[in-house]
Amino acid sequence: MEGRGVFGSKIAIVLATAGSAVGLGNVWRFPFMTGQNGGAAFILVYFGCVLLLGIPGMVSEFIIGRYAQSNSAHAYSSMGHRRWRFIGYLGILTSTIILGFYAVVAGWCLQYLFASVAGKLNGDAAYVINYFKSFSSDPFWPCLWAVIFVLITHVVVSRGVKRGIERASKLLMPLLLLLLVMIVIASCLLPGAEKGIAFLLKPDFSKVSANVFLEALGQAFFSLSLGTACLCTYASYFKRDTHLLGAATQIALLDSGIAILAGLMIFPAAFSVGVQPDSGPSLIFITLPNVFQQAFMEMPEVGYVISIMFYALLVFAALTSTISMHEIGTVFFHEELNISRQRAAWILTSVCALLSVFCSLSVGAYSGLRLFGMPLMEFCDFLTAQLMLPAGAFLTSIMLGWFVSKSLVKDEFTNQGTVSLVFFRVWHFTIRFIVPLCILLIFLHQFGIL
Repeated sequence: MEGRGVFGSKIAIVLATAGSAVGLGNVWRFPFMTGQNGGAAFILVYFGCVLLLGIPGMVSEFIIGRYAQSNSAHAYSSMGHRRWRFIGYLGILTSTIILGFYAVVAGWCLQYLFASVAGKLNGDAAYVINYFKSFSSDPFWPCLWAVIFVLITHVVVSRGVKRGIERASKLLMPLLLLLLVMIVIASCLLPGAEKGIAFLLKPDFSKVSANVFLEALGQAFFSLSLGTACLCTYASYFKRDTHLLGAATQIALLDSGIAILAGLMIFPAAFSVGVQPDSGPSLIFITLPNVFQQAFMEMPEVGYVISIMFYALLVFAALTSTISMHEIGTVFFHEELNISRQRAAWILTSVCALLSVFCSLSVGAYSGLRLFGMPLMEFCDFLTAQLMLPAGAFLTSIMLGWFVSKSLVKDEFTNQGTVSLVFFRVWHFTIRFIVPLCILLIFLHQFGIL
C-alpha cells in the first residue's frame, strides 16, 4: 500500500517489536512462574519452548504482514482466499479487548509511580494491603488512571510509525533496560541475595513435569504476543530485505533476557527478606512494596529511589505493549475506512477507554459488572488468553502450513532465495506439525483436560 510508513532501521524493528512483547507479564508473571516450577529448570524448558514454538510462530506472522504491507485483516486475505480474513479480524478484536483491561493494570502502575514519588507507600504490611484495596475499590481514580494511560498511548500511535512508534520505542526500551539493570544490581547487592540468585540459576529438575512443559509453552506463547495480530501489523512496516528469521530470533532473545533480568530483580530482594515471590498479581502492588521497604530498611533513601524506579519500569513496560495493541486497530480503521490516522486512533481510543472504565469498575466499586459469573475484567482476560489468542495462533499456523502456496511462503521466508533453504525446511515442518500440536496442548491444558 502506497504511503505506508516503514521502520527506519534494523534496531528500530527489534526495539519496536520486542517492545510489543515486553510487558507486565515479563516483570511479574515470568518470575512467578519460575518460582512455582523449579527455578532455572523452568527457564531451560522455557527457552526450549521459545525455540520450538515462539520463533517459528513469530516468523509466520512476519511473513503474512511483510508480504501484504497492510493491516492484519487485509494481510490474511492477501495470502490466499478471503475466507482467511477472519483471522485478522480475530486478532484486531483480541488486541482491542486486551488493551481495554490491560490499561486498568497499567493505570494502577501510574498511580503507584506517583504514590512512590510522594512517599505514600511507606508503612507496614497491613498499610500497603489496605492502600491497594482502598485505591482499587475507588469508583473514580482507577478509572481516571486507566483512561489517562489509553490517552498517552493514543498520543504516540496517532503520530505514525516513524514519528510515533519508532521514536517511542527507541526511547522507552533503552530506559526500560537501564532501569532494570540498575534495580538488578541493587537487588543482587542485598544481604542474602545469593540465595535468590542460586534459586533462579540453579535448576531443580525434580520439579519438572509434563505440567511444567505446558506452563512454559503457555508463557512463551503469551510473552511473545503470538495470536494478537501485533507481529503481523508491525511486520507490515518492515523493509523488504528484512531477515525475518534473524529479526524473530533477536526479538525472542531480548524478550527472554528481560524476563530473566526481572527474575534477578525480584528473587534476590525477596529472598533477602524471606519472602517467596509467588503471590501472583498481588506481587506488584502488595508484596514488592514491602520487600523494597524491608530490604533497604537501613538505607531508606535507596529504598525510596528503587521503588520509584521499579514503578517507572512497569509504566514503560506497559506502554511499549499498549502502543502495539493500539496500532493494530488504528491501522485497520485507517486503511479500511479510508480515514486519517488521527481519526482512526480516536475510534480505538474511545472504545478502549470506555472498556477500561467498565473493567476497572468490575474489580472495584461495582463488582456486579459480570459476565458468565466473572467480573468483566476477569472475563476479558479469560476470553483473550484462553480462547482468542490460542485460536489465532493455531489458525495462522494451519493457514500457512497447509493452505498457502509453499513457493509463495518460501520466497517470502528466504527473501527471494537469499536465505538458506535449510532453515526454511525446518521452519515449514515446524509450522505444519509441531506448532499446531503445541498450541492444541496449551489449549487443552488451560481447560484442565490435560
